[in-house]
Amino acid sequence: MRKKTLKNGLKMLALSVFTGVSVLASPSLAADSIKVAVVSFLTGPAAGPFGVPGRNGAELVIDAINEGAMPAPYGSAGFGGLKLEAIFADESGGNAKQVAEYRNLVEKQGVDAVLGYISSGSCLSIAPVAEELKTLTVMSVCGTPRLFEDSDWKYTFRTQAHAVGDSVAAALYIRDQLDDVKSYNGINQNYAWGQDSWKFFDIAMQKLIPGTTASDNPQFPQIFSGQYGTEISTLLLEDSDLIHSSFWDGDIEAFVLQASVRGFFQKKRFISVAGASAVDNLGKRFPEGTVIGTRGEFGILVRDREGELNEWFINAYRERYGVYPLESSYQYAQSVLALKAAMDKASADNGAAPDTDQIISAMTGLDFTSLAGDVSFALGKGHQAIHAVGYGITAWDDEKDKPTVTNVKIYPAHCILPPAGQLSEDWLAAGMPGSDC
Repeated sequence: MRKKTLKNGLKMLALSVFTGVSVLASPSLAADSIKVAVVSFLTGPAAGPFGVPGRNGAELVIDAINEGAMPAPYGSAGFGGLKLEAIFADESGGNAKQVAEYRNLVEKQGVDAVLGYISSGSCLSIAPVAEELKTLTVMSVCGTPRLFEDSDWKYTFRTQAHAVGDSVAAALYIRDQLDDVKSYNGINQNYAWGQDSWKFFDIAMQKLIPGTTASDNPQFPQIFSGQYGTEISTLLLEDSDLIHSSFWDGDIEAFVLQASVRGFFQKKRFISVAGASAVDNLGKRFPEGTVIGTRGEFGILVRDREGELNEWFINAYRERYGVYPLESSYQYAQSVLALKAAMDKASADNGAAPDTDQIISAMTGLDFTSLAGDVSFALGKGHQAIHAVGYGITAWDDEKDKPTVTNVKIYPAHCILPPAGQLSEDWLAAGMPGSDC
């Protein structure tokens, strides 16, 4: 039973202003449990390929940690000794709705922390509110580097590396694996994630593969538009060898199906930064020979990788949900592991269930082991994570009757992301000094 929440502690603090009675300014989150909201797309076009698999990844790992059923280094039961009670909330509906829902979760439902968010728009909208409400918030996905390059936050962290790493790794993979690419274009969603992805990819290509030519007519359809006939025609009419896309959610599936019937993938090389969910969902209908990324060491890129944590996650996920874990499953699980690592550290350092400030102190600059790689909160004054990013080429395994990837190459964080204290665009424009890939 929860005996004292952060919300109640803040009420006590307010009372002290009027009574003069001293109370603990940053109370322990609870005597024996912590209530955490997990926010993901549970309805709409992003739910099936991204939101629900993310929710499932978080749920699986939370339950296993509560039961003490995970492999090392997460074998101890609980989060700093506390059970985690999860409340699952829907990210659909736009930024204004998410801000209102966040306030409801904190002020009315009394959650102690919030974990999740996939859209860059959601992350940018929620961070100022987390600061206002003094609520620990761990962003599981989103991509914009603006989250920590435009502002400093005390209560907000992100366990997913930002879009620069995905774009630089994409350009490096093209340089290393596709030596015939001379020109490129892109189709990306018209909001922060899509615009950033194209911009950073373009700069990285010019720096890493001099002499390649970018189209002056990149395509930016609205997110969730679902119909891409005009954009496909435009891309087919141009001479670009390669098409870059950061489509995710249902958009990547719709694009692939509509482009396939027009022979698009026989005429163009295609690199998909975050569309690996479609590889599983579409099966044989997904074009072989696509360069595919998962924004890290996630999903199909590590499906055959040995390692106790990764193998446990794949097997436990398949047993529970009947399918393989996707990119977002790993991303949400990763944010849960960060919370456990920080709470365990804070509890050990303080000898008791930690309060919010102690968890923040433990998480800032934290290095922790994820399911298939290591993660470090190295940017954003210790609040923005960095990790390796991989790409491979899609193929179909006839023997196992499932999709697979070949030519997988993993690029370490230090060669695809700027060092601490440098803005991404400045680092890219300067030629990525310090990168040794």
